[in-house]
Amino acid sequence: MRHHVVKRLPYTPEQLFALVGDVERYPQFVPWITSLRTWNVRELGPAIDAVDAEATVGFAAVRERFTTRVRRDAAARRIDVDLISGPFKTLANHWIFHEEPGGTRVEFNIDFAFRSRILTALLAANFHHAVDQVIGCFEARARALYGAGKAA
Repeated sequence: MRHHVVKRLPYTPEQLFALVGDVERYPQFVPWITSLRTWNVRELGPAIDAVDAEATVGFAAVRERFTTRVRRDAAARRIDVDLISGPFKTLANHWIFHEEPGGTRVEFNIDFAFRSRILTALLAANFHHAVDQVIGCFEARARALYGAGKAA
């Protein structure tokens, strides 16, 4: 399943990059992430680092754990997340932050498939809604951290 979202938000690219890149804090504002731990933080180059993250997510009676590699490129204002292990056949998402007058154009791309046909069927009917909820969690977090918005 693939989905592409473009949003314009009244914050700077640096603010949004910092918010999305702070994966350790996701359990504080993404309700279905019940736990998250990170390790193996490493510098890959100037303004580029990577971290491995294991998240436990819960939806109703379903609880799954998966591990990703998060690559944060501050110069390119891009965050890439790729699957290491878990219940997915594939999982990749990309956040790109473009400066615009009055704020930032955020591009979010996600592509994934579960190994289980049952999980795929459960999510397929609500996939776009689930992606919109994820984006909504990040928007609400930006308002909580940065107020109504002030883009430089």
